[in-house]
Amino acid sequence: MSNLKPDSVIACLDCPDHVQAVLEASMWASTRMQAPVGLLHSVPSLQQKAAVNYSGCLNIDDENTLLEQFTTTEHLGNCELKSQGKLLLHQATTYCEQQRHKLKTYTLHRHENLSESIDYVDDEAQLIVIGHHVTCKSTLGQLIRVSHCPILVTHAPFLPPTTALFAFDNSPTSHKLLNWLCKTSLVRTLTVHIVMVGKENSENCDALREAYARLRQAGIKSKKALLDCRDVTAALNYYQTQNNIGLLMTGAFGQSRLRGLLKGSDTKKLLHSTKTPYLLLPKDYA
Repeated sequence: MSNLKPDSVIACLDCPDHVQAVLEASMWASTRMQAPVGLLHSVPSLQQKAAVNYSGCLNIDDENTLLEQFTTTEHLGNCELKSQGKLLLHQATTYCEQQRHKLKTYTLHRHENLSESIDYVDDEAQLIVIGHHVTCKSTLGQLIRVSHCPILVTHAPFLPPTTALFAFDNSPTSHKLLNWLCKTSLVRTLTVHIVMVGKENSENCDALREAYARLRQAGIKSKKALLDCRDVTAALNYYQTQNNIGLLMTGAFGQSRLRGLLKGSDTKKLLHSTKTPYLLLPKDYA
């Protein structure tokens, strides 16, 4: 029987360099969304049997070093891989307790790859939190593309944002993200800059004004900007840096795969370039 709790924030721990950041981002989101945190660890693929080194990935007050009996040079069997995962989940739980996180925390130890684990939690979770560097064979972009759940990607260290940039392009995916932002409590206390990159014509101005009005009506403190620039990624990165904005929010892979191959995907470029937490809403989000 599954122990997955509905409407959870899922912390994906398969990123050794980002475990602490993923936990802190998950606790931050959990507090704002009043949701339990599911600590998710997937056993590495048996085709990739070399150990993943999680030693020192968390700073906690514990006499035992995490996974000190494992090394990155030895090959692990199935039982040892499972034991490694259980130790990681135990220490992650301890870390959340020491941070005095008040909402329920529980563990999900999946014996499958990370993409299958994300598919398992996809329809029940409120938010999935993942580190910028994952250990599985799938790329971060591939994991996000097949998801149906909002995903928060974080670098280390995680810095709780007070402002957010919502990149709005009047596409169906950005309207889905707008609807989600108006309903979620995640950004309720943040100042949201809604930014459109495009020509300063009546269509864009009207769409931006209406989206801005919806955020304001939802009780979200907002600012708006229309940037006339051909390079979407450069414009968003520049605006975010100039205004010291701590969270980027966009739809994910809203364009066709063919257009992405020909012109390059803005989502993929932003995943590579942004250094702040990045919230993405997949285009298949219902």
